[in-house]
Amino acid sequence: MILLENENIKIAIAIKGAELRSIKNKNTDLEYIWDGDPAYWPKFSPVLFPVIGGLIDGRYMFEGEVYELPRHGFARDYDFESEMISDEEVLFTLQSNEETLKVYPFEFRLGLRYQLKGASVSCTYEVSNPGTKDLLFSVGGHPAFAVPLSPDTVYEDYYLDFNQDKTITYHKIEGNDISDETVTVELDHGKMPLTHELFYNDALVFKTLKSDAILLRNTKNQHGLNFRFKNFPYFGIWAAKDADFVCLEPWCGVADGVNHNQQLSDKEGIISLSPGLDWKNCWEVEVF
Repeated sequence: MILLENENIKIAIAIKGAELRSIKNKNTDLEYIWDGDPAYWPKFSPVLFPVIGGLIDGRYMFEGEVYELPRHGFARDYDFESEMISDEEVLFTLQSNEETLKVYPFEFRLGLRYQLKGASVSCTYEVSNPGTKDLLFSVGGHPAFAVPLSPDTVYEDYYLDFNQDKTITYHKIEGNDISDETVTVELDHGKMPLTHELFYNDALVFKTLKSDAILLRNTKNQHGLNFRFKNFPYFGIWAAKDADFVCLEPWCGVADGVNHNQQLSDKEGIISLSPGLDWKNCWEVEVF
């Protein structure tokens, strides 16, 4: 486990999957990351790479070959190399290898850079293409935040506050794939109450959010967080059934649509990175 700390917060990141396991406010001792209870969902904040969500039948096609990948890809299951930059910054890296090339025929270097600043944690995805052909990939986050945050609150006391939306439209999940069926929700001054029932039919998948920040707040006290995700074209919100967390998921890419032809090059949201080039994007969470 790698630990970072400043005067406001301390965090812990696992080598496996470069997964953020803890964010603690040093002034209040509140924990903001879900505890990973395996009775509901045994993960904390997995990285999604090289695909996001599910593939139709768990397969995709590239250059006439058929490959299989699990939902959300494989990066979360590998141990990353780590390099401490400072007490407040660490870089984790994963490179293509003999195993990955069997299921994903691309050379890559994936970096997750965590940095502390004040009461904020940023996670930057850094993708490089060391190969000789275009690298096709998706990448995104899946951080699970504890709800309730404090013992004097319950799940239904919490709400999400979207900074630029008055209505939100999400796609339903059909199996592991994205349905064409959508649901539009009118927000109360940007606010959407949290309930366990909201996620009984899986994640809410957004393709048209205007917001680039979402506040998690409650009606009983001032504790919460501000999640910022500029430049992510897709977004997911999810919780396991009746579990005490909510995942705020910024995505560059999305699961297969129910009518997708399974060609990786035609996959919605897929990023194509030319040989020798680098790509990066960042989300940030501020706790209070």
